[in-house]
Amino acid sequence: MSRDEATRERLLREARFLFAERGFKRVAVREICRAAGANVAAVNYHFRDKLGLYIEVVKEAIAVLRETSEETMRVPSGASPEERIRTYIQVWVRNVIEKGRDSWIHRIMQHEQHDPTPALDMVIDQGIKPRVVYLCRAVAEMLGREPTDDQVLLAVASIHGQCLIHLRSPVAARIFPRARSEPFDAEAVANHITEFSLAGLRAMAVPDRRF
Repeated sequence: MSRDEATRERLLREARFLFAERGFKRVAVREICRAAGANVAAVNYHFRDKLGLYIEVVKEAIAVLRETSEETMRVPSGASPEERIRTYIQVWVRNVIEKGRDSWIHRIMQHEQHDPTPALDMVIDQGIKPRVVYLCRAVAEMLGREPTDDQVLLAVASIHGQCLIHLRSPVAARIFPRARSEPFDAEAVANHITEFSLAGLRAMAVPDRRF
């Protein structure tokens, strides 16, 4: 690895940590360069500016999100909508909740939700939307509705809401203190969310409708 490549990697590593900790707006270029042992001009040289550096960090996060999304959609050909939903939830809980509750990727995504940057469209279109569209199709098939139907969208939001409550947050820690203090059982949580969601979807299904 050349000196330039090594400098670029150090800048990305330190930027990843600092942006995850405080968000884009609360981190100065000088802080990143100082942590990386690099000259301030190195950011301009490698990334053009702070936003360019941040976007490179976000691209790394999106790449990981896409890997998880692809795994949620990895089911046998001809799998039923119930099987697709079950796999989706199990992979999501295992990869995003269990492994990623304290990850830099999750923290950057949180910052984007609460204080969006110009990278938000990229996060949604490339990192989040493909898997949500996939889940909408599976739920729509189970309900006998169109993927854009309001009931489908509400059901998908409910599934995600059940998963997201298990991410670490001050609110979740106060509402569910026992769950926060015990070892996280990803399999038990995934099974509960799956069975709860499938039961609700079956109750909502439009009778005798076929596509």
